[in-house]
Amino acid sequence: MQEKRRYKRLPIQLNLEVSEVFKQDNDVIRNLNAEINVFDISKAGIGFTTSTYLPDGYYFNATIVLESSEQKILTVVKILHREELGNGLYRYGCEFTGMAGIFDCVFEEYEQQLED
Repeated sequence: MQEKRRYKRLPIQLNLEVSEVFKQDNDVIRNLNAEINVFDISKAGIGFTTSTYLPDGYYFNATIVLESSEQKILTVVKILHREELGNGLYRYGCEFTGMAGIFDCVFEEYEQQLED
């Protein structure tokens, strides 16, 4: 099976909280307070698990700080797909939307740190 991803996935242990998700047509779901556990990251997006159901096609705001950098990455994340794991958890695949290319070096530094 050939890998179709544009960027290498990097393992990470990162916890975030999602308080609301939204769609471009101003449909908003508030007061979620969903704890998410990010298990991989790339220049294109994140993979995470949570016990909270989040609908596909919705977006949320995220602030990400990688261990290799103190720089905060402010981005919007779009939920692409969801898989129910059967143990009360859902696994999600998401993409970053509108992230500035200037952050590419932050991901490159993180990948280099993992290889050292």
